[in-house]
Amino acid sequence: MSHNSQPQSFPFGNARAFAGSEMFQKIFADGMAMVEETATYLDGRGRQESRALPSKAALAYAGESMRLTTRLMQIASWLLVQRAVSEGEMSEEEAGREKYRLGAKEICLGRRPEAADVLPVKLVDLLDRSAQLYERVERLDVSLYANAAPVPGAISQINKLHAFFGGKEA
Repeated sequence: MSHNSQPQSFPFGNARAFAGSEMFQKIFADGMAMVEETATYLDGRGRQESRALPSKAALAYAGESMRLTTRLMQIASWLLVQRAVSEGEMSEEEAGREKYRLGAKEICLGRRPEAADVLPVKLVDLLDRSAQLYERVERLDVSLYANAAPVPGAISQINKLHAFFGGKEA
């Protein structure tokens, strides 16, 4: 691995180049480490901390721990798809399909409840760090796949709209 002082850049939409980069290796390692750290916390210390919370805070804990796991599963799934692209197991076109894109944005980017100030410090730390990672991955997803080809059903719908409004077909 070379350690250049210049940041590595990728042509817009070049998922294969990104997936083979040092930048991807770092974000992949960071994401998977956070998944492991979160699982360890939620199955151990987090479970103990949640039992000691008052009922309103316990409800907030339950909701936020679900948001945390959803967020991390979305990140991990996206990273694994990128690794499949890097290893030639999946094409860039296939990885750009909606079902492989980063999802659950309304859940993953939602606001914290008012009781968040009584949540355990470690949970809040994981929530903050996972939100930052999700937003980073979201920016990567958009930059790599924003111009992905529409799915075949969408092309026929687009053609119908163009025909109705007098434009060219896709």
